[in-house]
Amino acid sequence: MKRRDLPTSFHASAPMRLDFAGGWTDVSPFSTREGGVVVNGAIGLRAHVELQLGGNLLRFVAEDIGERFECANAGGLTGHGKLPLLMAALRMFPVLGGFTLTTRCDAPPGSGLGSSGALGVAIVGALSRARQETRSQHDVADDAWHVETIEAQLPGGKQDQYAAALGGFHRLTFRDPDVGIEPITLDGAFAAALERHTLICYTNKSRVSGETIARVMGAYERGDSQVTGALRGLKETGEAMTDALRAADLARVAALLSTNWTHQQALDPGMRTPEMAKLEAAAAEAGALGGKAAGAGAGGCMFFVMRGDARAAAASIAAAGNGARVLPLAWSGEGVRTW
Repeated sequence: MKRRDLPTSFHASAPMRLDFAGGWTDVSPFSTREGGVVVNGAIGLRAHVELQLGGNLLRFVAEDIGERFECANAGGLTGHGKLPLLMAALRMFPVLGGFTLTTRCDAPPGSGLGSSGALGVAIVGALSRARQETRSQHDVADDAWHVETIEAQLPGGKQDQYAAALGGFHRLTFRDPDVGIEPITLDGAFAAALERHTLICYTNKSRVSGETIARVMGAYERGDSQVTGALRGLKETGEAMTDALRAADLARVAALLSTNWTHQQALDPGMRTPEMAKLEAAAAEAGALGGKAAGAGAGGCMFFVMRGDARAAAASIAAAGNGARVLPLAWSGEGVRTW
């Protein structure tokens, strides 16, 4: 085959997630010392990547945040502050010649929906395809975590990458460096009801999870009893959430979301922002059975299980929550996809 007949365009996409319970327990050193349990479900909001080979420059375009960067060669990828995830991925998985790497996420930056993890998975997927390498979903998740946490030095756990690589609902266990994967198969009618009753709201304030993670895990390493107790409570809530989802118990799922949120707030004083407090109050007024922050907290999204159809409450909650933005929800059984 002649060189000109080889493909020059590669695409990938990967889903974001809702973390129902146990988030934070997938982060070291807790995950190393005590082991973590996280229950999450992939959603229809996705991260998208396009790699177009050709030209003499290395071009990076992050469409959703309006960032662009270009350099003449791979030497420009080191130590550059812009788009650190993209730079780190190309350092680990280089491609020959010039290219344009374009990324886009369906959710706002800092949403708490695992967008950076999903983006990392999609980038690894696209680069692997361009390099004609075959990787398992497990390997893609691990590689994406390494790109983000080790190479780009952006702290975090592994649940986002595994949700993005696998799709569907899972109980994930973490005992570093091992990850246990246990699918959760929801009753079809219950999955539809859970989707219909769940409302995702973006507070219009993104969170800086890296700073929060550093404070929380620093307190755990120092033996802080409140933080340690909260992390253990989050792990227990993850186990209970697995049972509630399998039992198709909507009220129990909602109550456990609130239990998880109580433990989350005990981790750090900045976990619950004023915008989040207003949003919670509006959701409670509209009939929320329970809810929590998505992801690390300290801003971003919250999601609630409502007593009735979530769409009926969406407008009133958004208006009362300082113009919070309601995001669409659909479960995604498909993980990372490349073409």
